[in-house]
Amino acid sequence: MIRHELPAASWPTAAEAEAAMLFSPLRLGPITAQSRTWVPAMVPWRATEDGFVSRDVIDWYGRFADGCPGVLVVEATGIRDVPSGPLLRAGHDRFVPGLRQLADTVRERSGGRTRLLLQLIDFLSIRRRPEKAKFFARFLTLTDRHREAMAATDDEVVRQRLAAADDDTLRRVLTAREYRDYAWGYRDEVNDVHLQHVRELPQVLPGLFAAAAQRVEAAGFDGVELHYAHAYTMASFLSKTNVRDDGYGGSRAARLRLPLEVFTAVRAAVGDGFAVGTRFLGDEVIEGGSRIEDAIEYGVAFARAGFDFLSVSKGGKFDDARQPKVGEAAYPYTGPSGHECMPTVRSDERGPFGRNVHLAAAIRRAVRAAGAATPVVAAGGIGEFALAEGILQRGEADAIGAARQSLADPDWWEKMRLGRGAEIRRCIYTNYCEGLDQKHKQVTCQLWDRDFDPDEPEIPRSHDGKRRLLPPPWQTR
Repeated sequence: MIRHELPAASWPTAAEAEAAMLFSPLRLGPITAQSRTWVPAMVPWRATEDGFVSRDVIDWYGRFADGCPGVLVVEATGIRDVPSGPLLRAGHDRFVPGLRQLADTVRERSGGRTRLLLQLIDFLSIRRRPEKAKFFARFLTLTDRHREAMAATDDEVVRQRLAAADDDTLRRVLTAREYRDYAWGYRDEVNDVHLQHVRELPQVLPGLFAAAAQRVEAAGFDGVELHYAHAYTMASFLSKTNVRDDGYGGSRAARLRLPLEVFTAVRAAVGDGFAVGTRFLGDEVIEGGSRIEDAIEYGVAFARAGFDFLSVSKGGKFDDARQPKVGEAAYPYTGPSGHECMPTVRSDERGPFGRNVHLAAAIRRAVRAAGAATPVVAAGGIGEFALAEGILQRGEADAIGAARQSLADPDWWEKMRLGRGAEIRRCIYTNYCEGLDQKHKQVTCQLWDRDFDPDEPEIPRSHDGKRRLLPPPWQTR
């Protein structure tokens, strides 16, 4: 690994910004963004335990709206009405008033200059890594293979011997799935068609997504982003590892079937003035997973189906996640695919800056060759003007997504537009923020979360009181 230095930044004058593609309008189906600046979805762990919009959520997105990005995407929001901790939910009408307050806040704080989308997500069950004795006593379903390997017929003796065995022995005795459940924790997969709730996903999900999108529209948002990326349900249907034999897996066409059916249901449920796009993977970066060739076909299919935008990401899968500690759940951004999703300054010789743009570029070329003009969003280590503008000028993407840089300085888009780039607080790409997310702590940035000004009125703090929850205001606006 090489530790890369931040590249020298190139910032425009106000006149150069006004003439730049980055600050030109972009049509997203039925809506128009005033610029091609895009804040992708980030989960800040600020919702209530019941999934409602909280004061901290309002303040968080209001702070991003201060920077007037062309598009602001609200965090992954669950489509089911089930407990899921401090993550936003849209699975019932009772969530609409809070979401409406959020939409009103962003519109007011941005002066109407920011288009607001909400990312809709479904995720399958995952459990924490169990204690060894508990796993073999309670969770493993014994078979004759286990009894034969442990040279015992009494199940209690078999369980005791398995619990006493070392990991090399367990790798030989257990199936790959059993060993994973023991060493990483159980999680559902879309291939688990022996489970009724997994088998019925194609019948259930289109309606759930459509109903959630209707609520988001009723709350005053400009559109939704269907979450088809990373380690979650819809991405798993698109994955080459999806080998379902019910017409929803095993080939590219079959893997596309449910994502297209979800889109069709959502599009039919909302009005003509409401945008519907997706975030999906240009490369899964896992053994046996989908690659750019698959993503190109998916992107073209999405464009032909009428998606209003395609936001391209990479990796972030459970399949290669680092083994969690006992009592913790696997986290999909800890392995090689996670690094590719959020590349840091510790990287290979290619470095982290603009590392994944080639995926968006390849998908965009194919979409254009197919005769579609669907906008494509590029992201991943894009944190300065020359890099962003060059991507647009070369036709590699139509919009620039910057999550971590926007977290470091929510005002950076506006500072650029006004020719005040020298005042921008630049992300240093260490993934301090991602480390907090991994622990389900309120996400902040190391560049500002200990910056307490005694003259600043009442600063919202993290649960432990050690970190400020919002970036300092831009004093010179």
